[in-house]
Amino acid sequence: MPPVAYLGGGQVSCETSPVSTRSRAAALLPLLLAGPVLLAGCGEGRTSEAASSSSAGAAEQSGESAATESPAVAGTAEDGAGDAPDFPADAVADTAEASADAAVTVSDIRIGGHDGFDRVVFEVGGTGTPGWDVRYVEVPASQGKGDPVDVAGDAVLQVTLTGVGYPYATGVEEYAGPSLTGAGTSAVTEVVYDATFEGTAVAFVGTGAKNPFRVHLLENPTRVVLEVAHSG
Repeated sequence: MPPVAYLGGGQVSCETSPVSTRSRAAALLPLLLAGPVLLAGCGEGRTSEAASSSSAGAAEQSGESAATESPAVAGTAEDGAGDAPDFPADAVADTAEASADAAVTVSDIRIGGHDGFDRVVFEVGGTGTPGWDVRYVEVPASQGKGDPVDVAGDAVLQVTLTGVGYPYATGVEEYAGPSLTGAGTSAVTEVVYDATFEGTAVAFVGTGAKNPFRVHLLENPTRVVLEVAHSG
């Protein structure tokens, strides 16, 4: 006789049990009739559990969890955010305060062109979150010495990050790459980094005109994102 589902302690079990006597066979006759239904129910439960385990395993392998999603930081296309502020109607300065525990160093800068705007990303490492002061300036000059800085473009945005520490204090290697140009941009013409000085880091972003811009913060990793609207 094939294995059947049985009841014990008022609960359904999907384990099998041999039938050894006529009396047990008689007692189990109603269950034999309901067996296909019970077995189907057990099969469905295991299938759902297996599917759940499979989904969890796939999520774990891809670096995802139910609560968080691993950020993609390979390029500026993935550095955006759905909750970015709207572009303002003008080009007035944009400022934000650093967190009280901020001690960060700029570790990377990326640029890229997008539909309707160009993006410049300042990635930082360290503790806390940086603040910023971003505004158009007439004469870009280096920190400390005040030497003029050559930046391609008809207008220049000065990006001043606050809450910044020197690499020896933060343990983060500072960006030392070349000036950035191209990357399919039309509003941004060049980005020149001026390094860290007394708690601030400055970069100059050349643009084709004094176009509206917006600035916002992303985390994991921490990034200050500047986006300049295209003309027209």
